[in-house]
Amino acid sequence: MLKKENTGLIVIDVQGKLARMVYDSEALVANCGKLIKGAQALGLPIIWLEQNPAKLGATVAELSTLLTGQTPTIKFTFNACETPLFIEQVKAANIDNWLICGIEAHICVYQTALHLQQSGYKVQLVSDCVSSRTLANKQLAINKLDKRGIDISGLEMCLYELVKDCRADEFKEILALIR
Repeated sequence: MLKKENTGLIVIDVQGKLARMVYDSEALVANCGKLIKGAQALGLPIIWLEQNPAKLGATVAELSTLLTGQTPTIKFTFNACETPLFIEQVKAANIDNWLICGIEAHICVYQTALHLQQSGYKVQLVSDCVSSRTLANKQLAINKLDKRGIDISGLEMCLYELVKDCRADEFKEILALIR
């Protein structure tokens, strides 16, 4: 079970035109926004990544406005774990469970999730908060990650798992996000 005391969120590359081209892009952006708001309500650390923003564009406004006060970590490798600043941020968070959302599921999300797991972290892919340009590639990534021991979760599932109790201070805020 997830615990808010040792869980963080990694937002991967929801940028520019590509974010508008992925399968079911409107739902992806909306769900990532809800996940970010939920993570903020629960006080989770958030690491925000952008892949070569000079070429792909910045994170979509719907998400970047939620992340004000933070700066995206720029990467050029598909696997974020090959970016030293990202690894420093992961270690500095001092937690061992990471929720992952973003694009593209079969490239950057897939490679980063596997490397984090191989580095000893527990990883949960939030399946309704990832996408690829095709549904087939999204499903391929989910299936391969599942077979390799990455936990597969959903937006509502992980937020309720983290909030635990309807009497928790954060519950009403989480409920409002889901409804």
